[in-house]
Amino acid sequence: MNPRNPLETSSFEHKALLLLLVAVSLAFAWILRPFFGAIFWAVVLAILFTPMYRRMLPSSKHRPTLAALATLVVILLIVVLPVTLITALLIQEVASFFQRIQSGELNFSQYLQQIVRSLPDWLSQLLNRFGIGNLDALQQKIATNLAQSSQAIAARVFNIGQNTFDLLVNFFIVLYLVFFLLRDGAALSRRILDAVPLRPEHKRDLLGKFATVIRATVKGNILVAVAQGALGGIAFAVLGVHGAVLWAVMMAFLSLLPAIGAALIWLPVALYFLVTGFVWQGVALIAYGVIVIGLVDNLLRPILVGKDTKMPDYLVLMSTLGGMALFGLNGFVIGPVVAAMFIAVWDIFAPANPPVQR
Repeated sequence: MNPRNPLETSSFEHKALLLLLVAVSLAFAWILRPFFGAIFWAVVLAILFTPMYRRMLPSSKHRPTLAALATLVVILLIVVLPVTLITALLIQEVASFFQRIQSGELNFSQYLQQIVRSLPDWLSQLLNRFGIGNLDALQQKIATNLAQSSQAIAARVFNIGQNTFDLLVNFFIVLYLVFFLLRDGAALSRRILDAVPLRPEHKRDLLGKFATVIRATVKGNILVAVAQGALGGIAFAVLGVHGAVLWAVMMAFLSLLPAIGAALIWLPVALYFLVTGFVWQGVALIAYGVIVIGLVDNLLRPILVGKDTKMPDYLVLMSTLGGMALFGLNGFVIGPVVAAMFIAVWDIFAPANPPVQR
């Protein structure tokens, strides 16, 4: 029996080890899959607040545990507490909104009648030609859709109530992981970099790009969302629109969609003002939306997101939309990160200015 070549044995063991590594990594990812959101946002918060943690190290006499705890308290004060207060206010606003609908204070059928009566004759004839000018049938459809939407929202609220324990578990997982990622993140990142089979300069570039894109995307999009939501809510409150806080939160959420997000809320309201005879309110809201709310998106987003990520605006837009389509709310971070890493890896593989051969 011929003895096995040592080189072949070494190669076989290496391939077997790689196969085992892939298998156990996939199994571990599958186990952690239920907590993907918590782990993802723990990593994001750790990356965002690592500079603050490093600034706190000297004042804590270079005790990492104390500095990590102090940073965690800051996260609770400037992130968790405001989000909790806004959520409580939003729930109260939604409850008041549905109470006004049930009491008849908000009558969508009446609003629809006002809109239809204000339409010009040619538009009414056009609607009748397409079979959507029948006001009674249209009201019935709207009432049915509202009833279905109310049931869906009620079921969603009930599910949220049932899943309160899961939400609390994920919340504590985020805080728990943030603490350890702040305290041990540097050693962990060095361990990961040592395991990546790339040149040291390439590994540093990729890690720096990853952290930069996450910081720029989260800070930039959240600042834009808060600014657009606040400006839109102020405009709605001044114009006497019911539920200004609710609409402000919806504008802030939708503003994560670049260019068109906030307009999905304020533009229909402006059109309603115009067709129901409140011309100056409609014109003022359109002008305010385009000049003020739109200017926030057009100026701040490229500065806060595109400048740091060094990605063109169209790529930021497409990657954000694609990421949110695939991953939901988490996608507004995941999409631009994947796009930035795609560009960075291709720059390594095919640099724009390759070295000249002599």
